[in-house]
Amino acid sequence: MLRKIVQKTRATPKIVRGAALVAAGVGAIGATALANEDSLPPAHHPWDHSGWLSAYDHASIRRGHQVYKEVCASCHSMDLLCYRNLVDVCYSEAEVKAMAEEQDVVDGPNDEGEMFERPGKLSDHFPRPYPNEEAARAANGGAHPPDLSLITKARHGGADYVYSLITGYMDPPAGHPPLREGLYYNPYFAGGAIGMPAPLQDEQVEYADGTPATVSQMAKDVCTYLTWAAEPEMEERKLLGIKGVVAFMAMAGLAGYYKRLRWGPFKTRKISYKN
Repeated sequence: MLRKIVQKTRATPKIVRGAALVAAGVGAIGATALANEDSLPPAHHPWDHSGWLSAYDHASIRRGHQVYKEVCASCHSMDLLCYRNLVDVCYSEAEVKAMAEEQDVVDGPNDEGEMFERPGKLSDHFPRPYPNEEAARAANGGAHPPDLSLITKARHGGADYVYSLITGYMDPPAGHPPLREGLYYNPYFAGGAIGMPAPLQDEQVEYADGTPATVSQMAKDVCTYLTWAAEPEMEERKLLGIKGVVAFMAMAGLAGYYKRLRWGPFKTRKISYKN
């Protein structure tokens, strides 16, 4: 009996340490939950390109670029994209050339050392809405609109987060502290107060293909476009993966056949010894 009591006494520190570790883990999870209580997690949406064998909806990319150009480009830049990136993705080369030529680009210096303006070319980047960050902050109440080139990679939740943010504007719930002037309530934004007003309204753009321009449709299209902009090589990567799997399966079949052909006789032969 005394031996059992001693064993229990010796085991007590291990139990206490284990309980302490469990409590620490629970505390860390609780701290994480508290840290995320100021914003809602985005809902998951069944994107057309989310499957292992799925490709982008290029018609949606074209509509999303239209939404970006007519709505988002007034505040947000896309510094990593050139006009040539749109060729054979959502526009023809002639359409992109005409689109680029609508923009006046400052170039130079010329032979006289002066800067000059010229029509845009396929190699030009998308125009910036502001010349520098200070001008962007001055025009937006101190907030700097982020560049959208990699926004679906830079935000946790990707396209789901961007879609929820665009469509998630609402009135503050009862008991919520009053918002400062120039801020809007959005439960998906950290803190709930965002300086960007609701960017989309029904029928804000007119799609050439006749698709109804509802808020949800425009948000879906611009999120598809932004996902493509952040990962334009996705279709090639998936196609390369399919080719790799097929090649490895063929190699495995050849290896199995060669093993059976080459080593089968050695494994099935019988060795007998004569006295």
